[in-house]
Amino acid sequence: MVGDEARGEMNTFQRNESKESLFTFISTGDDPPKGDFHVQKKSPKLCGSNYPLSIAFIVVNEFCERFSYYGMRAVLTLYFISFFHWDENLSTAVYHAFSALCYFTPVIGAIMADSWLGKYKTIIYLSIVYVVGHLIKSVGAIPSLGNQAVHVVLSMVGLFLIALGTGGIKPCVSAFGGDQFEEEHTSERSKFFSVFYLSINAGSLISTFVTPVLRGDVKCFGEDCYALAFGVPAALMVLALVVFIAGSGLYRKTPPQGNVLLEVCKCIGFAIKNRLKNRSHQIPKRDHWLDWASEQYSKQLIAEVKMVTRVLFLFLPLPMFWALFDQQGSRWTLQATKMNADFGIYVLQPDQMQFLNPLLILVFIPIFDLGLYPLISMCKFNFTPIRKMATGMILAGMAFGLAAIVEVKINETDMPQLVPKESLIQVLNLAKNPVQVTIQDQNLFQQPVEAFQNPDEYSHLILNGEQQSLRFILQHQGSSLAFNYTVKEKSVYSLIVFEAEGSLSSRLITDLEAKPENGLAAVRFINGLSQDVNLTIDSKQFIPVQRNYGVSGYSLVERDTYDNGKCITETGEFTLDLGLLDFGASYTVVITNVSGGGVQTWKSEDIKANNVHMAWQLPQYLLISAGEVMFSITVSSQHEVGAASRLAAHSGCWEYPGACCCPGCTYGTVG
Repeated sequence: MVGDEARGEMNTFQRNESKESLFTFISTGDDPPKGDFHVQKKSPKLCGSNYPLSIAFIVVNEFCERFSYYGMRAVLTLYFISFFHWDENLSTAVYHAFSALCYFTPVIGAIMADSWLGKYKTIIYLSIVYVVGHLIKSVGAIPSLGNQAVHVVLSMVGLFLIALGTGGIKPCVSAFGGDQFEEEHTSERSKFFSVFYLSINAGSLISTFVTPVLRGDVKCFGEDCYALAFGVPAALMVLALVVFIAGSGLYRKTPPQGNVLLEVCKCIGFAIKNRLKNRSHQIPKRDHWLDWASEQYSKQLIAEVKMVTRVLFLFLPLPMFWALFDQQGSRWTLQATKMNADFGIYVLQPDQMQFLNPLLILVFIPIFDLGLYPLISMCKFNFTPIRKMATGMILAGMAFGLAAIVEVKINETDMPQLVPKESLIQVLNLAKNPVQVTIQDQNLFQQPVEAFQNPDEYSHLILNGEQQSLRFILQHQGSSLAFNYTVKEKSVYSLIVFEAEGSLSSRLITDLEAKPENGLAAVRFINGLSQDVNLTIDSKQFIPVQRNYGVSGYSLVERDTYDNGKCITETGEFTLDLGLLDFGASYTVVITNVSGGGVQTWKSEDIKANNVHMAWQLPQYLLISAGEVMFSITVSSQHEVGAASRLAAHSGCWEYPGACCCPGCTYGTVG
């Protein structure tokens, strides 16, 4: 989850000296700035040191902005599924489309800053756009505001503005921080970038842990509080803007200096055009195809463009790696919703698992740089950058191999896949004695069903069409009764058998076809009493159930132990103890009797609870984070060196390599 800038530009433990050349170029340029150049006053220093006071405002601004972005994005996939009721595929597609847009807009921000507004005004204006996007997104998450179409429109507009804001300011903020230092304070500038990117990791770590709590543990409008989960990041972005503006009088502000990306493109275009014009064999060849631009562009620019073209080859593997990496916010989060999240002292929200990545990055960088890499060097193994990148990609692949194994184990508790001309059925025997169940043209239930026997699994009914009328024969204590029921394909049923007025009776009821979403539990009630009852599971659920084996609908509840419910009958109020309703399970609770101030019940687990613990995701997070350190920091350190890195950074590639490499398919270079 940490930004590529946090793994590249920072790299506290690797190449701090490269920051001087990188940001000196970005903030001052090799050519005189266009227009009048205003001599900058010296900013006050922090506690008598060489650190400008202005950088404190920039670091706090970055922390708040990163908190707002990662906090909002952490709950985004579950928002699409739970609030819009989109399926997993559509939710994943929209999530990654938003991410891709975030990685394209840095190019727009870089052009605005270099050619028009300068870094300071670009940050201000796009931060305002950013805040407006957050506010619209938060308002769009209020359930009572309009119908679903209104919510979708507001959310998509908000996400577009957020993408424009977060991507647009990224090429500017870190470079603007570098502008605050005098040229002789190179050591302090390098340390500033370490603190700057520590604030990025801190914002990411805290927000990905806190925001899912605001979503899941706080209830508003009778459901998960997405309005609050989006509203808090919006407030942090407002605070980021206020803090940044508050330091305005302390900043050193350099004017726009012309867009380097545009110059690079013109240089390349002129070289190609000039080469095509001079295809005659009589014209001497030149060492490099870019040398054909020497008639119009300086040797220094041509040399730097050559370096850029070589560095761009390092970007080729990036889309594949980041397309895997960014699945943490979509597919891995969805996987976590189907797992057991009880860690004993704390129950994690499924979208909270994303906090492991920034945490592991902070742990792995010093371990790798101060431990692993020196150890490999001592073993006389030449662990080149290319080998590090290859190892990082292998680790990412292994992470998804583990994720696939976990998914297979999770699917073992899923309902069987429903197919045409087939349905599922189970028998709940609520009579006092065993019952033999025979179904017309079906070879099921060879053994009698014991009284109050919890079925192991559903049985398959094979039909001769989309629906079929079947004859059910019940044999009980020497007597035989027949019932006819119409069964539809791709449906799930329970046949409840009970005694009514001294004789055997039955009822065919419809069950859930899939596990409850987002780790919720589903429960329904069968009233075996001769009087109507009103049930409360907690203070919010009020469920009426008719007498003589009436059946309630399903209620979705959070995973918890429900031992203080209420059952209100004509004769009084009784305590209802349901025990643990676990993650992803579906239950049928039969009320059999009331006595001694309590309700006697029998509970059947129709759909098995999630039995794969969320801790099994830890190995895949360890591997993907280790792969990220090897792959991302290696790529970044390679294009830190020389003018090539400076041009790449200036065009937005530094902050978001995916924006230069493959804006439509790179999902992971977050910052």
